[in-house]
Amino acid sequence: MKIIILGAPGAGKGTQATKISEKYGIVHISTGDIFRANIKGGTEIGKLAKSYIDAGKLVPDSVTCDIVKDRLTKDDVKDGYLLDGFPRSLFQAEELSKFDDIDICLNLEVDTSLIMDRICGRRMCACGESYHVSTLGGKTTCAKCGNELYVRDDDNPATVKSRLDTYNVMTAPLIAYYAAQNKLVTVVCGTKTPDEVFAAVCDALDSFGK
Repeated sequence: MKIIILGAPGAGKGTQATKISEKYGIVHISTGDIFRANIKGGTEIGKLAKSYIDAGKLVPDSVTCDIVKDRLTKDDVKDGYLLDGFPRSLFQAEELSKFDDIDICLNLEVDTSLIMDRICGRRMCACGESYHVSTLGGKTTCAKCGNELYVRDDDNPATVKSRLDTYNVMTAPLIAYYAAQNKLVTVVCGTKTPDEVFAAVCDALDSFGK
């Protein structure tokens, strides 16, 4: 099974992708991880990507597509994969179709107001733990290590709105693209817990194509 996972920032793609990977025995491929692995490994395409990143520029679509194309040639994806973070645009989706065919596009639908609350209410700890103000009860320190919690620089309303606007312009059109191919599966997350969303995701994936 070859899956693409879509969803606005804060929709919970990472959490669901990990769960899907474990349940269905397919590799979770995060484009961020691919970039980091290529840069760390000093590959030619990694060096090229790094040159753009170091210059403060966006990595061109052509480079991103080449990195994903190379990753999909590896033996560990022969039984399927889940792509997280790619494609992000119609151009990338069309390029992907030239070197592989996906089976399902899983779209996690979350109301914008919920995403704003989820991200702007997030509190982080240097140890890696994350919390939400709604569950902290006024506490400002990490329950795991005791360090002071902090707000990430980009977890503010203006930045989150900008990220959502970018998503709607660049990525949301992919929903129509894959719907036209009868490959779209949408799961409405609403206020469900991650486990409840995962149960809905499994139902959708298992019933797809039946």
